[in-house]
Amino acid sequence: MNAASAEPHPTGLAGTTRTAPEAPPRREPQGKGPWTRGRWLTLIALIFAAHVALLFVFGGRKQIVPRAVTNVPTLKLADDSSEWIALNDPTLFALPHQKDFASAIGLQTAALKQPSFRWTEPPRWLSLFADELGMAFNQFMQTNRFASFELQLKPSLKLSTPLLPIKPVLAQNSTLRVEGELAQRQLPSPINLTNWPYANVIAPSKVQVLVDAAGNVVSTVLLPPDSGFTAADQYEKADQRALDLARAVRFTPSSHLTVGRMIFNWHTVPMINTNEPSR
Repeated sequence: MNAASAEPHPTGLAGTTRTAPEAPPRREPQGKGPWTRGRWLTLIALIFAAHVALLFVFGGRKQIVPRAVTNVPTLKLADDSSEWIALNDPTLFALPHQKDFASAIGLQTAALKQPSFRWTEPPRWLSLFADELGMAFNQFMQTNRFASFELQLKPSLKLSTPLLPIKPVLAQNSTLRVEGELAQRQLPSPINLTNWPYANVIAPSKVQVLVDAAGNVVSTVLLPPDSGFTAADQYEKADQRALDLARAVRFTPSSHLTVGRMIFNWHTVPMINTNEPSR
């Protein structure tokens, strides 16, 4: 029984005094309390197992191939023949060595052969003069000459003169040559050209002319000489004479104007000295 029920309850008209009964203790609902260590460990184990299962299900199954090792420093043991190890020898430059300068010269030197007691002196040939070669044979041939005779195998030559007269290479008088379209038109009468008393060669005088249909010369132009002649070879009197002759010449008539060149090849003769002293 509770303490409240054990106490007497006073009765009276004035009223009765009652105490309220105590409420039962409140209980917290299960499942909402703090997690224990066992529950945390169980949850972590379940998550780890699920992660491993996902790796096995979705993970690749390719075989792992080791990667080739490149550009890695390697260690190599040097043998006794290496020149770098020979430098560690403290007596390399102090004592004779099989690879030094003196040893290399000694290996190249040939062994001297001892002469034998039975030997002969090598032959000593006399000097040969090229001028005396065949001299004895020439002397023999001069003292023993045989009678000689000629073989007449070819007939004797017959001299003959050419039928055509040989013309001199250089012209003896001045000449005129017409070139171009004007060469088709003839001159009614020949032109007499004089020779020039001059001490040197005179370059040809070239005159370009324009001839009308009637045969009269309309225009004359003096052309420069060829590349083989220089300005010193020109003779003003000869050029002026060529222009005068070209203006006065007449050609045969034609139906149109004609252009051509008249080339005067001048011939020179020796100059006569008129100022000779009187004897």
